[in-house]
Amino acid sequence: MFSSDTPDGYPGDAAPDAPGGPQPRPQSLLLAFFGDHVLEEGPLGVYSGSIIDVLGRVGVGEYAVRSTLTRMVNRGLLQRRRQGRRMYFGLTPHATQILHKGRKRVWHTSAVNDDWDGTWTLLGFSLPEAWRHRRHDLRSRLTWSGFGPLYSGLWIAPGDVDISEIVAELDIAAHVKIFHARADAATDIDVMIRDTWDLETVAARYAAFEKRWITHVGDCSVDPLATHLCLVAEWLGTIRTDPRLPTRHLPPDWPARSAEEIFRRIAEQTGEPARRLAAELLETTPLEPS
Repeated sequence: MFSSDTPDGYPGDAAPDAPGGPQPRPQSLLLAFFGDHVLEEGPLGVYSGSIIDVLGRVGVGEYAVRSTLTRMVNRGLLQRRRQGRRMYFGLTPHATQILHKGRKRVWHTSAVNDDWDGTWTLLGFSLPEAWRHRRHDLRSRLTWSGFGPLYSGLWIAPGDVDISEIVAELDIAAHVKIFHARADAATDIDVMIRDTWDLETVAARYAAFEKRWITHVGDCSVDPLATHLCLVAEWLGTIRTDPRLPTRHLPPDWPARSAEEIFRRIAEQTGEPARRLAAELLETTPLEPS
């Protein structure tokens, strides 16, 4: 799993035994792989050949895997250790933190927000013009946290959202103001939501996910490891831009609920078989914390 700390997209990598349509990038798949099979095992390194074998099952070639592993090491997401002639890759503390957040979002936070308490978190910011990259990072991480731009320098998210970590990591405390509030009765929340968030795009991604995966319900025995890996990576790619807006202010046919039901059914069907298969395929070694 990953957060906005790790940019990902959806190129047209073909993946056998996975629903048709664009597949997650190799980095998304690698993060899903480490999140599923390494995160809870402690400081563990995985032999590069094992990683190549696993991603080969979803159509990612050896060159793409090796180059992605190198980039992730350079970005501080993976550490590598050589033992004899073999190279092993494990998570860095930074990647571990990212994956724990992603794990919570995937497995413990519903895509459907039925219990909104009517509160909003507002963040006002004004960053120096020269801080272009920091401004981009802030917007990306706010999007992951459920915020949308009410106005150019005023972003809003449903509920009580703690963004102190984002502010501290980007070192922008002197340039932001954070409020928690309720909307006045004169505010049309339905209109505000439609003006602030691109609901059509969010809904389309859920609908596309459901269309691609519905045929796998009850038929995931061909390769549970490949299916589970693609499923988790694509689901996180789907929900990462969903602000989890309150369902009472969304269209009645909002597709997140049915898409999530399909995700959880297939994840349950493939989770344990995927773990057993991974245990057979992966060559690992304990790593000293970096």
